[in-house]
Amino acid sequence: MDDDLDRILGDIGPRLRRLRKDRGLTLEALSADTGISLSALSRLESGRRRPTLDLLIPLARAHRVAIDQLIAAPATGDPRVHLAPVHKRRGTTLVPLTQYPGRVQVFKEILAPREQKLVSHTGYEWLYVLAGELRLVLGEREFTLRPGEIAEFDTTEPHWFGPANGSSVEILHLFGPRGEQAVVRTQSKD
Repeated sequence: MDDDLDRILGDIGPRLRRLRKDRGLTLEALSADTGISLSALSRLESGRRRPTLDLLIPLARAHRVAIDQLIAAPATGDPRVHLAPVHKRRGTTLVPLTQYPGRVQVFKEILAPREQKLVSHTGYEWLYVLAGELRLVLGEREFTLRPGEIAEFDTTEPHWFGPANGSSVEILHLFGPRGEQAVVRTQSKD
């Protein structure tokens, strides 16, 4: 085996351990989730067991990451990212910029005028206005954000956002699985 392959395989165990600990999982919980024995997981994380696809596929599923993220193999081929916009109803366009479920998701969105409907769910959101004006409703409070302004909030608070006027608004939208108390960095609408 060449040195580069040895290094790649040797780095997988510590990477798996960091990922599990970052998610706050015990070996027991991961074993129950994947069906992989405790001893196999322990040996894999400590580097005493060679990683195989039989082990890496259920671990990638359990951690909700792409298998190449577990391996961190050297990049090959074309480094450009080919984005696939999703056209939603009534003129809204969504461009996913990340592809890792269970982690912070990043989207570029062009929001067309739409009906205000407050929603709440688990998570945390960040909104950065690129062009136009964004209207953000958080519970009883309302804000108008302009290009370069950012808002961040806990999504368990009822919220809605969309164009502040009849024109579309272009934003970067980050959504994370965990959140803290809302912090909004803009002025209240008068």
